[in-house]
Amino acid sequence: MSTKGSNYGDIHRYEPARESTAAAVAIVLLTVIEIVFVGLFTFGLVNGWGLDEVGNMYLGFLLAIIFVDLAFILMLYRKEFLPDVMIVKKRRRKWEDLYIREEDADGVSIGGTSAMDTLKRAVYPYYKK
Repeated sequence: MSTKGSNYGDIHRYEPARESTAAAVAIVLLTVIEIVFVGLFTFGLVNGWGLDEVGNMYLGFLLAIIFVDLAFILMLYRKEFLPDVMIVKKRRRKWEDLYIREEDADGVSIGGTSAMDTLKRAVYPYYKK
């Protein structure tokens, strides 16, 4: 599904997700493995395995496995179950990265505004007059 509109927010390209059953089964199995490793890590942490040098390395290894397993789960989910969508974005000019409005490109005068407006502009730069 593609649109030919060039307005901001229009969907330029939409490819639906594959949603394969093998990926769903793999995610479930990896989640079970994740739960086992988190339980083992928690058990080791509660029993004080981290006080020993070898136990501390073992807990670090378990923590690394937990995050790698989580990365594989998220990678499979993103690849198989999220659609690929490209939207039209607004092209920004160079000065827009530094300033809010074009008339503020030369700076804003300090005088003539109340202290509260200055504070609001300092805390929240997108504050509108």
